[in-house]
Amino acid sequence: MTAPGSHYFDEDPTASSAPRDTMLLLPDLQLTLTTDRGVFGYDRIDSGTKLLLLKAPAPADSGNLLDIGCGTGAIALTMASRSPAATVWAVDVNERARSLCAANAERNGLSNVQVCAPDDVPEDIRFASIWSNPAIRIGKPALHAMLLHWLGRLASDGEAVLVVHKHLGSDSLQTWLTGQGYPTARLTSSTGYRILRSTH
Repeated sequence: MTAPGSHYFDEDPTASSAPRDTMLLLPDLQLTLTTDRGVFGYDRIDSGTKLLLLKAPAPADSGNLLDIGCGTGAIALTMASRSPAATVWAVDVNERARSLCAANAERNGLSNVQVCAPDDVPEDIRFASIWSNPAIRIGKPALHAMLLHWLGRLASDGEAVLVVHKHLGSDSLQTWLTGQGYPTARLTSSTGYRILRSTH
């Protein structure tokens, strides 16, 4: 669903714009999200993302929360809805995704979402909860560097919850994260996806 050579993790996707609305339906909330070509989850809520939103432990109810690779905002907006006293940082390298996420937060009346490029998050911010459906397809070296960067900014009692498909290396990622000093447990599995929880 992207133009040739264009990826959802590009800073400026070349896919022509064709926005569409999709519904995120969860037991505790309903959100309308505008999606677009060149952004992850075009025209649908990815099944891995949906599983994370259904099965993840509740995010911290205050402080700073983080969605790594926010796309159109399904994860960030759910965190913001469930933790209205917290500030949710929604980061993505994709400029089109950031614009959509910000617009979707406004559309759904969520004023506690701060959308920005990864390098624009203030260095002193520490995160009580990190949720992500990480961009596995950027390749293992880039993925590892990205995860180490953000996990290194967990608060002392914080946790990260990731959804990764088994066939895209969830089990080896679990082992690697634990070896890097972030003990990681599998919370649940469904349709090939694993929900992983990492702590400091």
